[in-house]
Amino acid sequence: MAPSRTADPLPSFGQKSVTSEPYKGPPRNIKTINDIHFDASLQPTNYKILGTHPDSKILFEDVSILDSTGRDPYPGDVLIEGEKIVRVGNVPDKEKLKKDPKVRVIHGRGRTLMSGLGDAHTHFTWNGGDLNRLGDLGVEKHVLLTARSAQCYIDSGYTMCFGAASAKERLDVVIRDAINAGDIPGPRYLANGKEMARRDGDLVAGITAYADGPEEMREVIRHHVKLGVDNIKLSMSGEEITETRSAQDCYFTDEETAACVDEGHKLGKRLCAHARARDSVTMCIKHGVDVIYHASYINDEGMDMLEAKKTKHVIAPAINWLIGTLNDAEAFGYPKAKAEQVGYQRELDAAIRGLREMHRRGIPILPGGDYGFAWTPHGTYARDLEHFVKLLDFTPMESIIAATAGVAKLFMREQELGKIQEGFYADCILVDGDPLQDITVLQDHDKLNVIVLNGRVHKAGRKEYIAPPVAGQDANYHPIVPDFPEVKKEMQKNY
Repeated sequence: MAPSRTADPLPSFGQKSVTSEPYKGPPRNIKTINDIHFDASLQPTNYKILGTHPDSKILFEDVSILDSTGRDPYPGDVLIEGEKIVRVGNVPDKEKLKKDPKVRVIHGRGRTLMSGLGDAHTHFTWNGGDLNRLGDLGVEKHVLLTARSAQCYIDSGYTMCFGAASAKERLDVVIRDAINAGDIPGPRYLANGKEMARRDGDLVAGITAYADGPEEMREVIRHHVKLGVDNIKLSMSGEEITETRSAQDCYFTDEETAACVDEGHKLGKRLCAHARARDSVTMCIKHGVDVIYHASYINDEGMDMLEAKKTKHVIAPAINWLIGTLNDAEAFGYPKAKAEQVGYQRELDAAIRGLREMHRRGIPILPGGDYGFAWTPHGTYARDLEHFVKLLDFTPMESIIAATAGVAKLFMREQELGKIQEGFYADCILVDGDPLQDITVLQDHDKLNVIVLNGRVHKAGRKEYIAPPVAGQDANYHPIVPDFPEVKKEMQKNY
């Protein structure tokens, strides 16, 4: 089909969206996120993660609580029982709990306790290298690689991930189920299948499910739903690095897009779409694709349409892919001059301008996306939060709210995920620093001192349970001894 590439001038968006002074008021995206409304028929399965003992108790003492409600951080304590947070701020009988040997006491010493982060565009199955080879990778090796990616997310402080395509059709599903069974470490996950593309519009042949026309697309969607996926991915536009399919090309028709949404929604599944081109973004809005990835070349018409339907859509721009391709890919053999020549600088400039305008208009934008390429490696996911602050006019608080409460809303579980509040699942991270003063601290894994998922400690060093020896601490309950390094028993050394 004919591409929709255009040399149109930059859209006006009605008015200038860049302000001279940085915004310093309350978080603007709280209402934006609260107003998102996906139909109840699209509610994903409420998966449970096994392995947390119901009698488990964890007490975080003396922490700065960043609760993702928009409230400024405040000092206090947090008590976790089983899978849930039961007390926030003031914990009754704290001294009694501290003396109970069955209670894990973590001394915060003023560090920041916040919700685990979320990624709205996740590829567990990407290999950190050449995606063209993924189709030929043996399934046994690919399962191990995917499990390692899942662990990398939780190691990075991410407790929620929304699947955006799987390189093999059941890999996302299998890894999701293994995480939920408690067999492997990883975040809460909503799984996807292979991304679906027309035969004249694919990006990577070996990892694509092909379909042409509305009826074949419906059939492919039904097939993926039978496999157990939570989300359906459409690959609607091109990508400049291919040099054959521009990011300004749209390969789907209105009839095909409408059929995909109708079939997916009829089966209770939400759709997401690789939609960089002007026409692909417009089709997503017109026909109800729930999660729009990239949206780089949105025009005035599309922006107005999106604003009118902003409670029905989420934008996940994956802007780090554009930045990484321009600035980091040269070390992997893709020179910056080449990236600029094929159009990545133009697309980045257009994307930043459009995303700033979306944020100004109260259109929901969530971080995450396209990590797992060579120059957007696994483990660097929190770069997105820095980009939101430095490029998209988000405040640090707005960026964190998008990555916590925002992704919880995407999961349609905002009443129990994404905040440090009583009754919520205990998915949290203890950060050695203040991310509101330095958002980049969330990129430093050494500063993520404690990671808890579902009320179970995933990461914590020995010193998190033992306060530094101070004379008289805890009413002399603890003996004061030198802090000698741990000595392993001989058997532990040998085995």
